[in-house]
Formats: sequence, C-alpha cells, structure tokens
Amino acid sequence: MIDRFAFGSIVVHGRRYTHDIKIVAGRVVPDWWRASGHLVAVSDVQDILESRPDVVVIGRGEPGYMRVSDALRRHFEKSGIEVIEEKTARAVHAFNRLFKAGRNVAAGFHLTC
Repeated sequence: MIDRFAFGSIVVHGRRYTHDIKIVAGRVVPDWWRASGHLVAVSDVQDILESRPDVVVIGRGEPGYMRVSDALRRHFEKSGIEVIEEKTARAVHAFNRLFKAGRNVAAGFHLTC
C-alpha cells in the first residue's frame, strides 16, 4: 500500500503526500494535524477509533519526537487495540507488513520531525 517514504514525503498507491497523513480503513486521510503538534490525543484519531482496527501504527517522525498521549494509550488498551509506535521509516515497514498479512490496521504518519 505504501510505496515509499523519505523525510517530508510519503507515496501511497502512487500518490505523493507532503503533509502528515492517516490511513483509515484502507484510505488515505491527507493533511493530518494534531491539536497539540507532537502529541497524539484521542480527538486526533477519532476516525481511526471509529473504524475499530486491530492495530494502529504511529509513525513518530524521523527523530521520533511525536508520541501518543497517556489518555490515548489507555483508550487503545481499553479497546483491545494494539499500538506500534516507531520512527516513521520503521512504522511504514510495520504497516506494510501488517497490511499485506491481511490485518485490520490503521495508521498515522508524521513525515518530518
């Protein structure tokens, strides 16, 4: 599904995005902005939560500055949703592996810092 990633750019199904994205139920949600920048809150991923994935992959940016809030982490645990947080390059590989294996996976990718 994800063709390639480089700092500041991700290509999904041949289309290039230069702003953060989410992938929800197999479709790209472009221009993903979070209320608190590098902190992912429940409200930032409401569409992901509503899609009821088994796994959520979070690409934390190349240096890995972005992180999941404690409240969101508790929400994932309570809902039985596995969370994988990695620097974005590694997160892309994890997402593709899970997607190809047929898992119900969603993601949010921070493309820069």
